[in-house]
Amino acid sequence: MSTSSVPSIVYEASPATIALTTSRRRSPALAGEPVEFFEVLHSDAGGRSRVWECTPGRFESARTGDTELMHFIAGIGTITTADGAVHDIRPGVALVAPDGWRGTWDIRETVRKVYTIWTAATPTRKTGETS
Repeated sequence: MSTSSVPSIVYEASPATIALTTSRRRSPALAGEPVEFFEVLHSDAGGRSRVWECTPGRFESARTGDTELMHFIAGIGTITTADGAVHDIRPGVALVAPDGWRGTWDIRETVRKVYTIWTAATPTRKTGETS
């Protein structure tokens, strides 16, 4: 009889104050010199969850092959989508950036978010269905 292991829940009671151990310059920047910091909460073949922080600046971003759910816990800024829609970044805001999304971040006050990115599902076709 084999013993299977049951995964544990990843528990972080205070993402607002967790130490972020990895940092890198956000490049290329459109304005300022933004630096991002993060701490991995979970990562596997299907996606990843992190706490992320970025200092003020402006930069482009895109979701290619994945989707991201973001929940902001600190900071002020905007995200402008490629079609011109402007979304405020502030504590309490939740945004979803689906596969194919493109836009520009404009961070005015250091932003912190908790996010999960998962691999975009490949649609399955029904028998007889054509593209």
